[in-house]
Amino acid sequence: MLRSDRSSRAALIWIALGASTAALLAGCAPGEAEPTASPSPTSSATSAPTPEPTETTEPDENATPFTIDCDALLTLDQLYVFNPNFGVDPSYEPDSATISEVVAQGGTACGYLNQTSGDHLQIAVATPTPAAIESLAGAAASQSTPVPTYGTPPEVEGYFAQSGNEGQVQVFSGPYWVVIESSLLYEPGDAEQLVTDVRGNLPAA
Repeated sequence: MLRSDRSSRAALIWIALGASTAALLAGCAPGEAEPTASPSPTSSATSAPTPEPTETTEPDENATPFTIDCDALLTLDQLYVFNPNFGVDPSYEPDSATISEVVAQGGTACGYLNQTSGDHLQIAVATPTPAAIESLAGAAASQSTPVPTYGTPPEVEGYFAQSGNEGQVQVFSGPYWVVIESSLLYEPGDAEQLVTDVRGNLPAA
């Protein structure tokens, strides 16, 4: 049953990939300016209610706690590429339901602060049990837009949602549940490099 659910989600992700590719080809034009690090919010078909965490706030006793230093989860060089004004926020506390759920699942949450604008970036990673991963991925699939460019499905499932000025990414890769949130994530592509960097910094499963 779990394999069937994952295959169905993978099919939806590949459909989204085809649609995204067609949209990109239609919108390409020579000489367009490069986007700035902090673009103004625009309406998007990917806008959707930010997913609420499923009722799994009590981690399974078999869940493996996951810890990692914040400057290893996203290195200073990688953070600089995202936005040179960002640094690790020493006073960070999770301030969203989904990030708090990652912590409740035994994960690590890190906060990064734009020293100029005060914008925040939150990245959290946990290694829930396989059953919890399946439940969380199913909830993300039902409430968010699938994003095939975050990784190759079905091995990697990626989703994006936006509520107000806050963008949220959820990625399920092997044993890892990755959540990225920021007011600077207006559309799925804004988080692609962050997803690549974070996944690359995680220990091999």
